[in-house]
Amino acid sequence: MNSFLEHRTRAENYPEIPLGRGPAANLVPYMKGATDLKRPLMVNSETVVRQNFGNEQYAKCATALNILRETVMGPELFDKAFKEYSQRWAFKHPKPADFFRSMEDASAVDLDWFWRGWYYSTDNVDMTVDKVKWFKVKTEKTNLEGKEKNVTTKDLATGNSDKAVNDFSNGPTYITVLPTNDRFYGEFRSRIDDKAIINKLEDKNIYEVTISNKGGLVMPVIIEWTYKDGSKEIDRIPAEIWRLNENKFTKSFAKSKEVVSVSVDPMKETTDVNTDDNVFPRAAQPSKFEELKKKSN
Repeated sequence: MNSFLEHRTRAENYPEIPLGRGPAANLVPYMKGATDLKRPLMVNSETVVRQNFGNEQYAKCATALNILRETVMGPELFDKAFKEYSQRWAFKHPKPADFFRSMEDASAVDLDWFWRGWYYSTDNVDMTVDKVKWFKVKTEKTNLEGKEKNVTTKDLATGNSDKAVNDFSNGPTYITVLPTNDRFYGEFRSRIDDKAIINKLEDKNIYEVTISNKGGLVMPVIIEWTYKDGSKEIDRIPAEIWRLNENKFTKSFAKSKEVVSVSVDPMKETTDVNTDDNVFPRAAQPSKFEELKKKSN
């Protein structure tokens, strides 16, 4: 914890001094290391491998608390809870469990998943964008004479959601939004306005994103959307998205603009150990021959 406080002091009062322990990106080399040489933060110090002592006992804890403040809770809520913890345990001898309970109690945020991952395991963060599907809702016109619905020709897109694609070049797959069946309402008195939802989605681009957790350590998911007009947008999804499945999730997003690329953890906030697979479409990787050619030049 002292390393975290040192990091905050330097960041706020001495910005000209380069930050060491604390920033997520600085811990990535350690997180990439061999798992059999790592130990959880909660073990006794004599069990720690000597070469990892500094990273495990100081840098990892400082980074974990920095991520908790900047990415998970937010500075305002974290500082409020941390101040409450400091006041409760001033001039006493708190244990880690006391810190965990105080932070959750003062913030009203369930952080069990965070303590378990960062303090009781040696997992790392490695999120992968498996696939992104692009959909649009069909626009239909009613033929008043024949009373049948005609789909406009623009709905006959070349995209195919069942076909594996590596970019958005095939265009969107057009889908039909069906009204909710009455049996799903049961005894509820309120109903969803299906027509309003369909009208709302009519001109939207719907992107279905599938992300895998290869490293084992669950974290909030930060998605950056780059649009066709060059603008960008950030969506932050809480770590609870992994609650039903810690290995993979699929989530849909409705966007007004067309997307040209999707990137996870663009600001390197989560210590992701492999950012090459965080982007869709995948960036072209240079061959070994090209790398050797660059070195020779």
